Amino acid sequence: MPEPSDVTQLLFAFRDGDPAAFDRLVPLVYEDLRRIARRQLARHEADGVLDTTGLVHESYLKMVHQRRADFEGRAHFLNVAARAMRQVIIDHARRRLAEKRGGGLIRTDLRTGLAATEETRAEWLLALDAALDRLAGKSPRLARVVECRFFANLSEEETAEALEISLRTAQRDWMKARAWLREELRGAEN
Repeated sequence: MPEPSDVTQLLFAFRDGDPAAFDRLVPLVYEDLRRIARRQLARHEADGVLDTTGLVHESYLKMVHQRRADFEGRAHFLNVAARAMRQVIIDHARRRLAEKRGGGLIRTDLRTGLAATEETRAEWLLALDAALDRLAGKSPRLARVVECRFFANLSEEETAEALEISLRTAQRDWMKARAWLREELRGAEN
């Protein structure tokens, strides 16, 4: 397990313009990235087209090319990685939908993230992504809490740390965001 100070120093070096720092950082957090990727794929990708390693590597490519990466610590970095993974999964779902052009009802479950059938999974992910973008327009912090809790599968404590908010605020925000998304996604089904 790497020392938190090692990870933080590399994050600050990358933020300050040292591109090699990112390459030295990734091996230190690689297992964390794989854990996040495994959880996201278990929730969103039952078809096996994306695998854990592929998702981590595609996310790495998205992150390494960021011009202004202002990582504030390990938890914030993992939150940004989860957001990059979300983008990769959503892009994959868009490509799949473009190929299939399927239809049907969208059944949502924010606890498991599973759609009712494989045919609607991509549609559900796109509906969730659009709803999350709308939520971000109303409350960026609520959207970030969803990214931490749902996409990165961070604990309440890790979410609070990543967003620099109190644990109780993270808990309240998660409850508010889930309720808002449930209502928003219910409207997408009708």
